[in-house]
Formats: sequence, C-alpha cells, structure tokens
Amino acid sequence: MIPVSRPTITEDDIQHVVNALRQGYVSGDAPPVAEFERQFAGAVDRRHGVAVSNGSIALDLALHALDLQEGDEVVIPSFAIASCLFAVLRTPAKPVFADVDSVTWNLSIDTLRPVVTKNTRALLAVHIYGLPIDMAPVEGFCEDHGITIIEDAAESHTVTYNKRPCGSFGLASTFSFYANKAITCGEGGMVVTDDDEFAGRIRRLRNLSFLPPPGPRFIHDEVGWNGRLSALQAALGISQLKRMNTVTAEKRRIGTAYHELLKSHPGLRMQPIDTSYSQNMFWVVGVLLSERFDARKTAAALREFGVDSRPFFYPLHRQPVLAKYGLAAQPSLPVSEMLGNQGLYLPSYVGMSDAEIASCAEALSASLNAA
Repeated sequence: MIPVSRPTITEDDIQHVVNALRQGYVSGDAPPVAEFERQFAGAVDRRHGVAVSNGSIALDLALHALDLQEGDEVVIPSFAIASCLFAVLRTPAKPVFADVDSVTWNLSIDTLRPVVTKNTRALLAVHIYGLPIDMAPVEGFCEDHGITIIEDAAESHTVTYNKRPCGSFGLASTFSFYANKAITCGEGGMVVTDDDEFAGRIRRLRNLSFLPPPGPRFIHDEVGWNGRLSALQAALGISQLKRMNTVTAEKRRIGTAYHELLKSHPGLRMQPIDTSYSQNMFWVVGVLLSERFDARKTAAALREFGVDSRPFFYPLHRQPVLAKYGLAAQPSLPVSEMLGNQGLYLPSYVGMSDAEIASCAEALSASLNAA
C-alpha cells in the first residue's frame, strides 16, 4: 500500500535527539526549546516564538489570549480542520462560518465580507493544503473594521505570500509540527508573534499560568494549560528546520508531477500550482471529483489498487457538535460542502519516486473511468 504520508527522519535527526538525551535535556524549559523557538520565529520573520505541545493548543492559547467575551464573533472558514472550530467553542465567543473560494479552496475577501458584523472581533485565517489565502485584501479589510487576525499557518510551512512568509501576518500565527507536516516533532506546535505582551501571555498560559518572576511559585490567578513542548521534540525540530527548503521543493515536485499526469482528466480538478501571489507548496495533493463520482467509492477503489487516500475536511458549519451549542441551524456554504463531499487527497510524502506518483495517478484515473 502506498501511504498518504510518511515522516522523513534522518540520521542527523536521530543524533540531535540522542545528544539532547545525553545532555539531560528533556523538559520543556531546557535549552533546545528556546533555541527551536528562536530559529523558527526567525524563519517566519517574527520576533517571538512560543513552542507548545501541538497545533491545537497553539490555537487555543492564541484565541484565549484575546480575552474574547460573550457576544463576540470569530470568523472561521468552514473548510478547515475541526481544531479551528473547537478552539473558538472553548471561548465565550461565537463561531461564524465563511465559505471558501472554489479555485484556491481558501477563504477570500469575497467570502469574508458578507459574514462580518459589528460583533466580529477576530478572524482565524487558515491557509489550506499549502496554498495561502490572498492576504492583502483580507488584511486591509480587517484593519479597517478593527478585526484581529490570528493566522493558522499549520499547513503552509515555508510558503510565502508576495515573498512574505506565511506565519508573519496578523497579531499572531500558529503552526503544527504533527507527523505529516513539512517540519515535524512527532507532535508539537508554535505560536509566533511580534507583540511582546502577547508573547508573554502565551508563555504564561502554556505553563499552568504560573506568576512571572519574582512572583511566588505555585500561586495562580487564572486557569492555564500544561502545553509545553519537550526538549526532545525541540531537538528534533531544530534538526528538521535545516532541510525545510529541501522538503518544500520536494513536495512541490510531487504536486507538480500529479498536475501534469492528471490535468487532462475531465472528472477532477486540483488547486492551482501557482497564483499571482504565491507558489503552492502542496502540503497535500488534493483532487476534487466532479459530482458524478462518489468520493468514498473512489477511495475504496484506490485501496484495491494499493493506493491510500484521505477525504477532505468535513465542513465545520455542518459538524454535529454545533447542536450542543445551539448553533446547528447554519446557512448553506456550497463550496465548502462540495469540497467536503467530493474531495480526496493522494499520497505525497517526501521521497516518493516518479514511478509511485505515476502509479497513484493511474490508479485514480482507472478508478474514475470504471465508475
């Protein structure tokens, strides 16, 4: 079976972790953590990086630090991972769902503008599958309307928007270092920001909200998280950072190869390779099937050919959990619904051979032709 993803761990990665162990660097306050924060923040042109245990915690902390109140609204694209919705639901604010663009599969100024109200306090700007949002008009609109941007760059490591790194927009940005990301710590995440006070608040919240020095130990005046990243994970992250650009080039090679092999098939569409503002990094290679095909049956057929796949995100505005919050009655968002019903992504791990890419493309074409 050709897997959807496979982490790339080198001997250098292993040696970095072994060296940390030999030096006794294990906990979340050991030197490798601070070094990883410094290096990663620098890579995305931010002043501060705060390493945390995973990307979901990064979202939680970033939104919690905004001190959202009941009656506030946070706009999120409906086509995104459920972590984005959960982070909002854990605040007093209400999630408001925006549809996405049918070509890029990202939130756009045209899908954002209709859902903003006088109560909109923040936007969670989620870049999808390695292609960024067209940020300039979104940034300008949010600035004009007093809306704080929290950028979710978990799927856009190394991606740039008009030569500016994803992760450098808004008040703060969040990243994930899960096993299928371009840079992995196995688990892990990061909040990056240029705001000194905001960074300090995130650092405190991730560490059980201990009072900052010289405050007495074990005295707490607010609820916090144990959201620390371990030194072993940070050591792996430091090593992975060294080949960040190589990984990006490899992922782009794979995505471009799929485009070439599948571009003439009438039954599917893909995200663009390039836009006027960015190059697609192809964190995953997604295909959108026309409505005459059943995505689940196609995935089953692919498995018969020895090719693994995954469905696209199920639309957040249709998640059953919303009923528990009195939010079940949501208007239709047709593009997000179409993507959730008709999308699959294909194997695209670093190191895939041209023959493996061709086999996956041939299997998809054969599955669709037989349907």
